[in-house]
Amino acid sequence: MSRKDGGRSRDAGDHADLSTNRRSFLAGTAALGVGMVTGGAGVVAGDDGDGTTQDGEMPAPSVARAADGMVASVHPQASEVGKRVLAGGGNAVDAAVAVQFALNVTQPHTSGIGGGGFMLVYDADEDETYAVDNRERAPLNAEKDMFLQENGEPIPFGERIGLGQAVGVPGTLRACDVALKRFGSRDIADLIEPAIQLAKPNGTRVEVDAFVAQSIRENMGRFNDAARDLFVPDGEPLSEGDTLDQPHLAEAFRRIRDEGIGALYGGELGQALADVVQEEGGSMTVDDLARYNVTIDHAEHAEYDGLTVRTMSLPSSGGLTIGHILNLVDPLDLGQYDPRDAAKYHALVEAFGLAYADRGEYMGDKAFVDAPWQGLFDEAYLAERRGLIPPHNASPGRPQPGDPWSYQPGNPYVVEAPSVDVGSEPGGSRASSRNTSHTTHFTVADGDGNLVSWTSTIEQLFGSGIVVPEYGVVLNNELTDFDAVPGGPNEVAPTKRPLSSTSPTIVFEDGDPLMTVGSPGGKTIITTVAQVIVNVATFGLSLPEAVREPRIYNDTDPEVLWEPAVPDGTVSNLRERNHTLQPEPRQLGNVQAIRVTDDGYLDVADGRRAGLATGTGGDEEDDD
Repeated sequence: MSRKDGGRSRDAGDHADLSTNRRSFLAGTAALGVGMVTGGAGVVAGDDGDGTTQDGEMPAPSVARAADGMVASVHPQASEVGKRVLAGGGNAVDAAVAVQFALNVTQPHTSGIGGGGFMLVYDADEDETYAVDNRERAPLNAEKDMFLQENGEPIPFGERIGLGQAVGVPGTLRACDVALKRFGSRDIADLIEPAIQLAKPNGTRVEVDAFVAQSIRENMGRFNDAARDLFVPDGEPLSEGDTLDQPHLAEAFRRIRDEGIGALYGGELGQALADVVQEEGGSMTVDDLARYNVTIDHAEHAEYDGLTVRTMSLPSSGGLTIGHILNLVDPLDLGQYDPRDAAKYHALVEAFGLAYADRGEYMGDKAFVDAPWQGLFDEAYLAERRGLIPPHNASPGRPQPGDPWSYQPGNPYVVEAPSVDVGSEPGGSRASSRNTSHTTHFTVADGDGNLVSWTSTIEQLFGSGIVVPEYGVVLNNELTDFDAVPGGPNEVAPTKRPLSSTSPTIVFEDGDPLMTVGSPGGKTIITTVAQVIVNVATFGLSLPEAVREPRIYNDTDPEVLWEPAVPDGTVSNLRERNHTLQPEPRQLGNVQAIRVTDDGYLDVADGRRAGLATGTGGDEEDDD
């Protein structure tokens, strides 16, 4: 991977439904009212306050086009940081690392060096896609029953998310270092400097946005003293428009700049992190931090409607589950329906339930668990599962897992899920958690065709609520993604990575990159990404249209989540089909995506949040 002067021009293919003609594209986006989104979280001109605009649509995304590079993230200041790196000659990975650090400052409630995630890198020189797994790990002293009470029942989810035991060994900073050494062209000390300027008092001013302010109010009850000092000064939570000064985080970043990542993985910052985790009841030591490393692997892939979808492998369940969903619906000819037809949503809901049933039964950290990936994608197994989808009415009861092991050679070395009925307990192996916890996703492209799709998280909003004193680092609570009840593929074990739903994705057509896509949203990430792909590939929507289209979500819980712009008639029809819909709609996901075009890139930042799509080399807003 390199970064050279000049732009790029690669034919993205002649797929008639994926038009990249500039004139026709601009006409289409003008009709949609596409423009820059720079207001508060999820608020655009004409927003009715329920996540829809006055025309009944979801908020319009931020859209831009450029030849030499693009950045799409949830926060305008972070996107601008990445844009400056690209303009200065950095490549996509350089810019992505700078965006990661900047988001740590501007969006401390959703990601940062106290957490982890998954990163896809497409190296244009090698024509290869790599998966950089920086998922948090359980410390060496973790125990499989550490989330159980003395009576053997799980600690209530609302309690365990704030425990020191919930904090996993963080991987984000290590991923920045490893990705730069493998793919980058800049030093980490230079790329962290903009974040220092954003974090320090009297530096570049960062305002508290509406979503940060709301998240503080809703989560401050589980903050430790250091978190309260930072986000609830003098007992008053920061409000929208307040300055978000983080002097202690600036000091942590300065240490990393001057000492390297060893400041966290073994140095004073790491010792302070381990100390506060132990004070809150966890077992993490500085040795756990020192021994942490990321893995670089090949991405999982699936074929759908002429496209190749590459995303994360286990312990992210995204790759297998997205692939499973797409394979289930591919022969159902969803394109015969209108994109908002109840029949289309019915088919998706049924496929989601079947895929999530298998997800919960069979998936975990691939270093510990043998998942039946061949069986899940076997045509005979898919046909068997597809045959369970009623054509008109909802399936009765909860969907049950199938037996994909019967469709591939060999036997599993982990075969049993918990015998305890964990119901809808978040984290349970057969759980259908309503947890749609927030994360952040961002994506970058450079003038040489290199792409990054990176989903980064600390799990719940503000993670565990634990901030490292004197260093301002918000710590994750990712270990609550393990099953509380041991016995299944996702039980707690030392150094193990908990199952995840994060799904950074790169889609290819005829061997060439077509688009990147990803989203936050807990378990809803999988269905969000799958629906965007279906919208583009099957319904021929432009990328802005595909991102804006209203979404639904379902897992093994019969209750279906839906967005405000799903038509009233469709909602009524789904209920007539005996689907159980939540009484009120809610927003699902926050997609950031880049489309590769004949003359550069089209960049889309979801209007459900105040993101920014921006680029270099002819960068312009598409607002004709």
